[in-house]
Amino acid sequence: MPAGSGARPSVASVPCPPGNVAARPGVTGYHARMLRSDVDAVLAEVLRDRRLLDHPFYRRWEAGTLERHELAAYAAQYRHFEAALPDVLQRVVTQLEDPVARALVQANLDDERGVPEPHVELFEGFARAVGAPSGVEATPATAALVENYSSVAAESPLAALAALAAYEVQAPGIAASKADGLRARYGVTGDGTRFWDVHAGIDEAHGAWIVDAIAAVGDDTGPVRSAAGAAAAAWWSFLDERESLAPAGAAC
Repeated sequence: MPAGSGARPSVASVPCPPGNVAARPGVTGYHARMLRSDVDAVLAEVLRDRRLLDHPFYRRWEAGTLERHELAAYAAQYRHFEAALPDVLQRVVTQLEDPVARALVQANLDDERGVPEPHVELFEGFARAVGAPSGVEATPATAALVENYSSVAAESPLAALAALAAYEVQAPGIAASKADGLRARYGVTGDGTRFWDVHAGIDEAHGAWIVDAIAAVGDDTGPVRSAAGAAAAAWWSFLDERESLAPAGAAC
């Protein structure tokens, strides 16, 4: 884990199951829900053909064949999602009645807001390093991605959690790949990679927390599959749009 990210919010305050209820997988302390293995299986199915590190755009990032202006344009668009994420998490926390799930998502939100510092500020270090302009409007795919998360947050906390999981369970590997590629292929270091370095460590916990929260509140894999699938498709379209603007002849 990167320096400075050790002071993580703790979930020690998550309520324990009452003494007369066995603490076993799939039990929050007062009602049975999905097993974590059920959630993992659904997410694996949804993401089988939507693993973002397999997308041509990220493969070119790893290979160092993205043009600098492509990195800048990517940062200018990703900024919209990063700015929207705290609000999505806050809306989920507000709607969750289950104390275990609420504490897990609150810990995620606390990280987003300030561990090791606000992530929107960390992101600007990357954006500056690659020359991303400010004030760029969202492109159609970016707007659709942000709208997807906004709409599921309004729909139900379970749907929002599933959409978050579709990205969070992939995020540690994606972040590590981006940071490594920036250093090795583009000469970007320091504040330019710090956002991704932090997420390479912290998102392992975030993904686990979100999956545990789904297991705590969900009792049907159908809504999880639907919301996670829609989010995965929105992320894929976001990268498709980036790739569609690649210079002629660009290839991994």
